[in-house]
Amino acid sequence: MLVLAFLIGCVAGLRTMTGPAAVSWAAHLGWLPLDGTGLAFLGAAVTPWLLTLAAIAELVADQLPRTPSRKVPVQFGARIVSGAVCGAAFGIVGGSVIGGIAAGIAGAVVGTLVGYELRSRLARAAGRDLPIALLEDAIAIGGAIWIVASL
Repeated sequence: MLVLAFLIGCVAGLRTMTGPAAVSWAAHLGWLPLDGTGLAFLGAAVTPWLLTLAAIAELVADQLPRTPSRKVPVQFGARIVSGAVCGAAFGIVGGSVIGGIAAGIAGAVVGTLVGYELRSRLARAAGRDLPIALLEDAIAIGGAIWIVASL
């Protein structure tokens, strides 16, 4: 379960809200049993919809030229918190909340830094950022779906 916590943290490092949206859907659908825990709210009827809207808004905002780098403190911090929450959800199910949080944070750091570097290099090589940004979106969304479907 810690590997999945790390991987969902990586997704949070790529796109802050995609990981929580996927975790929320998994909890809502009963794939990630969080009832009776401090993260039970993730499985509430409205939460996955709200987090999905936030994830879509982030996907749009990422394409705007004035969007700050994911490595600035506020953006980086949000990704770490997102990874920690997602990791905690997996940790609860796996029996190690602290391990899940640590794995989620580690994944968020790796996803943020590696994602930034890969996107920068590929965008320079391609001569355009948009196709690479859309590829990164697809990787984050596809990865999140694969991770929660692996439960």
